[in-house]
Amino acid sequence: MIADSGFCSRRKAEELISRGRVKLNGHPVKLGDKCGFSDLITIDGERIYMPRKKNFIYIMMNKPRGYVTTVSDELDRRCVMDLLDGVDERVYPVGRLDRNSEGLLLFTNDGEFANSIMHPSRHIAKTYRVTVRPDINDEQLVRLSEGVEIDGRKTLPANVVVKEKQAGRVVMLITIKEGRNRQIRKMCEAVGLEVARLRRISVGPLRLGMLKPGTWRELTADELRSMRTAIGKVK
Repeated sequence: MIADSGFCSRRKAEELISRGRVKLNGHPVKLGDKCGFSDLITIDGERIYMPRKKNFIYIMMNKPRGYVTTVSDELDRRCVMDLLDGVDERVYPVGRLDRNSEGLLLFTNDGEFANSIMHPSRHIAKTYRVTVRPDINDEQLVRLSEGVEIDGRKTLPANVVVKEKQAGRVVMLITIKEGRNRQIRKMCEAVGLEVARLRRISVGPLRLGMLKPGTWRELTADELRSMRTAIGKVK
């Protein structure tokens, strides 16, 4: 309910609840507690109002390099939210791309939709166009495809296709079905490759296409329908 109000993301809401900062009718709540529209919900004493009818919005952005994927930043760095001019609803990013990465980034105020995309059990495929240095050999390709250990755990198998090869530079398409922190960069580093450029070009059935860097658009009805089908939320 907190995420649906637009106050913050579902993950942030769970963190606030765990810290005891959320109260329901004056009493601290636990993860999983239920509430209705007539209940009084407060965070640090501030009342959160639940809309009876939510105007959900679903946005695709071509995130440029140099922007952090946060709603706000303590270091005063440029945030992806700064690029959402003209969006009246309060939305938040679905997942993230690190500061030096670019490409397809989704935004919504539909907490259930966002959580379904990010949940590990969904295995939503994400494809990245990755430029690495200096070169890549067959052994490195096999390791990336079969999975490498990062952060103490092996990655799931990935689909890796070499698209271009030049002196000291290789361009690949890498498709993964999990979303661990800085996963593509860490996978490449684990096999001895330096990532020079990283751009996400698809999430599930959604394609970045010709959307210009730094711009956004709403998902079409067909795109939203196909994404709901992919995550098993057909409506």
